[in-house]
Amino acid sequence: MLRFFNTLSRKVEEFQPLEAGKVRMYICGPTVWNFAHIGNFRTFVFGDVLRRYLKFKGYEMTHVFNLTDVDDRIIKEAKARNISIDEFTAPFIQYFWEDFDALGNERPEVTPRATHHIAEMIDIIQNLLDNGHAYESEGSIYYRITAFPDYGKLSKINFAGNIHGGSERIDTDKYDKEDARDFALWKLVGKDEQPGWDAPFGHGRPGWHIECSAMSMKYLGETFDIHGGGMDLQFPHHENEIAQSEGSTGKLFSKYWIHSEFLKIDDVTMSKSKGNFFTFRDLREQGYSPLAIRYLLLSVPYRKQLNFTFEGLQGAESTVERLRNFRRLVSDAKTPAGSVPATKASVDTALADFETAMDDDFNTASALAAIHDMVREINTALTKGDLGSDDQAAVLDAVAKFDSVLGIFGTEVSEILDADIEKLIAERQEARRNRNFARSDEIRDLLAEQNIILEDTKDGVRWKRK
Repeated sequence: MLRFFNTLSRKVEEFQPLEAGKVRMYICGPTVWNFAHIGNFRTFVFGDVLRRYLKFKGYEMTHVFNLTDVDDRIIKEAKARNISIDEFTAPFIQYFWEDFDALGNERPEVTPRATHHIAEMIDIIQNLLDNGHAYESEGSIYYRITAFPDYGKLSKINFAGNIHGGSERIDTDKYDKEDARDFALWKLVGKDEQPGWDAPFGHGRPGWHIECSAMSMKYLGETFDIHGGGMDLQFPHHENEIAQSEGSTGKLFSKYWIHSEFLKIDDVTMSKSKGNFFTFRDLREQGYSPLAIRYLLLSVPYRKQLNFTFEGLQGAESTVERLRNFRRLVSDAKTPAGSVPATKASVDTALADFETAMDDDFNTASALAAIHDMVREINTALTKGDLGSDDQAAVLDAVAKFDSVLGIFGTEVSEILDADIEKLIAERQEARRNRNFARSDEIRDLLAEQNIILEDTKDGVRWKRK
């Protein structure tokens, strides 16, 4: 029985989808104005594990994962470079998917971009204006918090002491609002200013929050099963999503809410604003493998803060190498026919413990412990000769099941001949020149899996076997 913590109720609840056998899920994706850092990828890797485990449990998935390609930072950077926002975001979208894929994440079914869903945003805003949940002020449109009594039900923030409008009218930014808590749905811009879109209520551009409401409800319906993202999005982003979505439809927006905790660098929360962050590419340039990075990111349960250290990453590197060696050792073992009862019991226990752990609020730490327990016991069985051919098949099947959820074993490759290595290195160099980093990283990982070390010298790239 799958149970997990629902931020909305602040309780661990049994998962019951709205439609039997099917899950509709929305995870907030990146704002594509720069490279995603590993704090972002902690949320995205957890979202991938969440997706994979729901499929493991037999559910049919419709997973929506958005790309925010219009916001103040994007507009500022595009203007500074005198290019359109599409021209500015295009390479960062490409880089993001390259990093996303390299980390072993499955692509969601739908990956919408905000700029492609302006019409849906306009429809929601117009509906909010019509039913009194929104109002116009100096050409911009704001959500009226006082029209939604349930505001704060997700974050559980007490707004009783906040300053309100009316006779105590406070202008908290350059726009005039009825209430200090009200947030922008549509921002007025000049007719010739870009980016901007025409709407019945004026030429402008959307606020951040309305984007996710429009994209999620377009593909998942007005009410869906799971909405997730990082802890930093709980307020105000997700709180505002609920207010504007439920204010528009009068229906429950999402039944379950899931938030992953922060990643810290040496016990300080990582963020671009603090300058203490690493991108996925930073770590790859230092020689760490995607499998090790992924392992580290899911080694701590999603509702606990993860403290990133290079010592921990190096430990993850060693761990995934041991796991891969284990699978190879079992696969290559010459085993007698049949099965040894104790060995079969070890595999059955590991599978049961793994599922129990994941059913318990996606406890990846305990799930990994179940895998390592099995590895230790099967290694002992191999040493003693207590691994039959049936056991061998069962172990490899168990590894495949574990990996279908966690994605930490990687793929096996056959031995590469010297001539093929030279061809791959040449292809990698060409990929780098063409800025095709996904292919470049793929080749490097392929060579690393064969214990081939690349060395950059003044005369070019050389290689050697470990």
